[in-house]
Amino acid sequence: MRRVWLEAMRPRTLPLALASIILGTFLAAAAGSFRLGVAVLAGLTAVFLQILSNLANDYGDSMHGADHVERAGPKRAVQTGLISAAAMKRAVIVFALLSAASGLTLLWLAFGAQGVVLFAGFVLLGGAAVWAAINYTAGNNPYGYAGLGDLFVLIFFGWVGVTGSYVLQAQSFDWLILLPATSCGLLSVAVLNVNNIRDIESDKKAGKISIPVRLGPERARVYHWLLLGGALATAVLYVLFVNNGWGGWLFLLIAPLLWRNGRAVAATYDPLKLNPLLKQTSLMTLIFVVLFGIGQVIG
Repeated sequence: MRRVWLEAMRPRTLPLALASIILGTFLAAAAGSFRLGVAVLAGLTAVFLQILSNLANDYGDSMHGADHVERAGPKRAVQTGLISAAAMKRAVIVFALLSAASGLTLLWLAFGAQGVVLFAGFVLLGGAAVWAAINYTAGNNPYGYAGLGDLFVLIFFGWVGVTGSYVLQAQSFDWLILLPATSCGLLSVAVLNVNNIRDIESDKKAGKISIPVRLGPERARVYHWLLLGGALATAVLYVLFVNNGWGGWLFLLIAPLLWRNGRAVAATYDPLKLNPLLKQTSLMTLIFVVLFGIGQVIG
């Protein structure tokens, strides 16, 4: 049973959840504001939120019919009967509470009693993150079924994750941080896009109107190119604005991988063959974050 729960938590998705925290931490370090304790707690909170989202996704898709025998992706625990819907719902509540507890501890460590305004603002953001994690496919009106998953991934895996982890450590806000935050968010959306391209037919049957379902398989692949290109472009803009030396361009080493990934997704129409590309896109996002972050520190 432990293995079943571990698989339901989908540990392979956790590096992607940490990508925005890693990037925000690198940017804080480049600004001379690295705080180890805050970075670790931010990462822990991100992990709890991702597990919460995965469990809620398992529960929600099974309840709404998106997880069925024709789905090309990995089988889910509630769908297969390995975990009951009631048990999964309880697990969702547990991880919602863990996310809240970890987040509040993080805010207290970062701001203390003095930063009341910032503390309150981040509490609202944290509450929104918990809501978003649960309501992607669960709840009465899951936003993932309306094609809004991409927007929420950009917000929380990009803007909130990167700028939030930066502000928690630097205790200040820089508008330019939104550029690399957008790069991270767009690459995270690309991961979701590959997932949704794979599931176009099964999602149609379940009434899940993802972006690829709306666009169709051909234009969804053009959309994937736009996500990859947009991520690279916003990173280039940041380095041009900051002008911090040759190290800032280190992330360009990822460009051949972006090109290879875009061509592979464009040429692959067998849903099962998209599964390796889903993992590749996730790993590519993490590599980009590390290269970009190291470049900022040494630049």
